[in-house]
Amino acid sequence: MTVLLWIVAASIAGGALSVVCAAAFALNSHAQRYLGAMVSYAIGALLGAVFLDILPEAIKLTRNVPALFGMVLFGILLFFVLEKLVLWRHCHHEHCEAHELLNAERNHDHGRSGMMIMVGDTFHNFVDGVIIAAAFLTDMHLGIVTALAIIAHEIPQEVGDFAILLHSGYSKAKAFQLNLISSFASVVGGILGYFVLQTMQTWIPSLLALAAASMIYVAVADLIPGLHKRAQLRDTAQQVGLIVLGVATVGLLGMWIAE
Repeated sequence: MTVLLWIVAASIAGGALSVVCAAAFALNSHAQRYLGAMVSYAIGALLGAVFLDILPEAIKLTRNVPALFGMVLFGILLFFVLEKLVLWRHCHHEHCEAHELLNAERNHDHGRSGMMIMVGDTFHNFVDGVIIAAAFLTDMHLGIVTALAIIAHEIPQEVGDFAILLHSGYSKAKAFQLNLISSFASVVGGILGYFVLQTMQTWIPSLLALAAASMIYVAVADLIPGLHKRAQLRDTAQQVGLIVLGVATVGLLGMWIAE
């Protein structure tokens, strides 16, 4: 299987597969009870991918480690600004601030809020595709681990986007269709990244640094705060256990692929 086929397959899995799973969660009240557990697991997968694979590999590829970490810092600040502009909206539960705002505006925006979210999600999916391409061009093992981390956090994100579209007045079928179309931006990003980055290898460490920044930002700024709403000891123990499981999955997957 060629590198390009791996990139396309991983991009589709990170996009279309996530949308299908998200629709199942959003439309099934029984499945929604497991969304919190999935968010905890996604946090572990994201942080595990960053600190066990992406950053160590980026450090190997660069001659200027301080500049690399400067890019990580720049990326975190960049994603903060983009989120403020509603271009990078990761909201993983229906009653977050963004959802309440969109729900309040639903009656007079005629779906524009939902469409704005789709524009931001399409941009995000495109960037995910480029990140997947950069990871696979660096190392097959890194590509698989990165794709796993992206898939893990895409599902709860897509659940949030699906809920926003429903609140904006779209039908279930239309919401699913828009999310599915948006998800294929990751395939476009992956293919474009594959051809562009082959001639611009010096960009790969910086892109890996931005990938690390995006995953750190999603985990710390968007996912972890939601867990604090369940502060009971039992919930906290469950959250910590699932985060550790997410990290362990990435670590064990890396060891298995490396053998």
